[in-house]
Amino acid sequence: RLTPTRARTREMFATCAAPCARTPVFLGRSSGGVGCRALRRSNASRKSAAPKLSKNRRIGAVRAESSVDVPESELEEGEILGIEGYGRISTKPATPLLDTVHLPANLKALDMDQLQQVVKELRADLIYNVSQTGGHLGSSLGVIELTVALNYVFDQPEDRMIWDVGHQAYPHKILTGRRDRMNTMRQTDGLSPFTKRSESPYDCFGAGHSSTSISAGLGMAVARDMQGKTNHVISIIGDGAITGGMAYEAMNNAGYLDTNMIIILNDNQQVSLPTQYNALNQDPVGALSSTFARLQSSKPLRELRESAKALTKQMPVPLQEVTSKVDEYARGMISGSGSTLFEELGLYYIGTVDGHNLQDLVAILQEVKATRSVGPVLIHIITEKGRGYSYAEGAQDKYHGVSKFDVATGKQKKAKAGAPTYTQVFADAMVGEAGRDSKVVAVHAAMGGGTGLNHFEKYYADRTFDVGIAEQHAVTFAAGLAVEGLKPVCTIYSTFLQRGWDQVVHDVALQKLPVRFAMDRAGLVGEDGPTHAGAYDVTFMACLPDMVVMAPSNEAELVHMIATSMAHDDGPSCFRYPRGAGTGMDMEAAGVVFTNPGYVGTPLPIGKGIVLEQGTDVALLGYGTSTNRCLEAAKMLREMGISVTVADARFCKPLDTELVRELATTHGALVTVEEGAIGGFASHVLNFLAKDGLLDGSLKVRPMTLPDFPIDHGNYDKQINDAGLSASHIASTALSLMGQKAAAVEVLAAVGGK
Repeated sequence: RLTPTRARTREMFATCAAPCARTPVFLGRSSGGVGCRALRRSNASRKSAAPKLSKNRRIGAVRAESSVDVPESELEEGEILGIEGYGRISTKPATPLLDTVHLPANLKALDMDQLQQVVKELRADLIYNVSQTGGHLGSSLGVIELTVALNYVFDQPEDRMIWDVGHQAYPHKILTGRRDRMNTMRQTDGLSPFTKRSESPYDCFGAGHSSTSISAGLGMAVARDMQGKTNHVISIIGDGAITGGMAYEAMNNAGYLDTNMIIILNDNQQVSLPTQYNALNQDPVGALSSTFARLQSSKPLRELRESAKALTKQMPVPLQEVTSKVDEYARGMISGSGSTLFEELGLYYIGTVDGHNLQDLVAILQEVKATRSVGPVLIHIITEKGRGYSYAEGAQDKYHGVSKFDVATGKQKKAKAGAPTYTQVFADAMVGEAGRDSKVVAVHAAMGGGTGLNHFEKYYADRTFDVGIAEQHAVTFAAGLAVEGLKPVCTIYSTFLQRGWDQVVHDVALQKLPVRFAMDRAGLVGEDGPTHAGAYDVTFMACLPDMVVMAPSNEAELVHMIATSMAHDDGPSCFRYPRGAGTGMDMEAAGVVFTNPGYVGTPLPIGKGIVLEQGTDVALLGYGTSTNRCLEAAKMLREMGISVTVADARFCKPLDTELVRELATTHGALVTVEEGAIGGFASHVLNFLAKDGLLDGSLKVRPMTLPDFPIDHGNYDKQINDAGLSASHIASTALSLMGQKAAAVEVLAAVGGK
């Protein structure tokens, strides 16, 4: 007698030749037009392949930035606000079963009903913890079921699980012995917001940047095979990270090597940071999808395929090609759609799978784990970012990254109003520049919110280009825009521009194309830690020919440097600026014009710095916002009777050699200060001093840079202190340089090194 599942499977085989409205499971390795048509069909079907909220899970449309609550009287019948399974709670949720899970091994003894309860409690616990610390919430909520299933089926840390980027790894941390430290997330000496090898043996690979998990996993799998081990390797990557070219390079290599590994594609249709381009107008994953996925993950089917593959490898090449085509068409009949791009790359594709159906996930993972086959497998799951928390589900950004918030209402705690951030000033300056020059265009890599360009897009949507998580492409795309006479501003975090540096060299600098690079998050970045710190941009940009390299000391200078970059059409230029608020200065008094909308600055003389305070004993030469700490240090030194000159370099390249020569010849000591790595601004200053013979006399010079080790996440001021770049460290360095060793020690001791 047929079971219901087998009956449905038989019905599907009987009707597989008929056109199908949605065929979410694809198999086959084809080429040419067939593969292209299959890919188009795959893309079309995926739009109807995501889980849909059931009637008892309907939500209100509450935007992330909104502080307006939804009155109970306006709720539709069956609508639930708050946490799924808990409702609107304001206290720490009760989690009796999760309290017994200290490590993944504790999940093994639980039955399916208990695992479902763990899912519910884990989701509530995660929401409560992030509400206390802030952090990445939406991505983690979307993988609760997947995380439980993976830890139930596989055996960490022997089995390797690599979480791409790390945004979604919070549940992983909770289940791997770090639950009692979740309240320290992103804090000094607390848990890292990303996976970190030194933090736990369950974090087998560190993350922070995207698209690396498949490459790392493939390397681990090859090393496993070479050493005769039998553990499993699982790479979990999102639909945003998989848009990065590195992911496709890795999949192509994995298909070629035919190495046994598992890739899980977590598809939530939100990319990295959601924009208006990423809508969730999708139908649910139904029984058809679930049954197909179970069928294609079955051990007998895959083992039969592997046996056939081994046999055909012994045949002459022409016969191998024939059997490959037979294999393709046979599996094309089963799926009703032909192969997918993933199978074109050599991966065995299983999908789509409802990522919130725990029972299906466990069954499929168990089948894949038990199958004695060789080759990479990709399991395509559909999830909902923000799942289980109504305010996240209803928000445009799905609560991707949040500040502390009230669990019961979803209201995020806003920082006290103060000076605008450098990012906001940049965005307004871009609006102002675009208003007076139609050739100004903006390019970013899936970071419209983080870079401020979502604000620019409100005014100039047709001049805003989001290229996805593809920094290499972003740079060369901008180069192409520049070739045709436009003025592209390639806006990428300093840390992410590292990924496109070859393109900066080959496609921009060597061709002397006027691409403007806006490098946000320069220097230390507080809670996001070393993976997101902008430590190296001065070093890798200032070594390039014809590159103009700038750094503002305040928000008004930033506006002027943007104007400078726009006016410079003879080659590439770049400017760096930090995370966080500006100095709060009067920008209009500093020459910034408010154009409503936007700001407009005045181009600066390229390669010219300025003296802010004049003295005679020691010169402090700051680059970027470090100049402000030089001013603080000068005040401390003056109180000790020392006459100090403070200069704002503004430019690293071309360097203001006249200013440097003047400082070197009129002072006995010179200190350079920058929030960047060794090899940056100070190297250019020292190179000039040496070549100009200014180091041949009595001049004493001390460069102050970031240390040659990463600064861990935590409070920004604490990071600056740990880096030895605080005002007191600058003052102490100057005193030491002048021979006042005791006073130098006292300065640090008196203020605790702050």
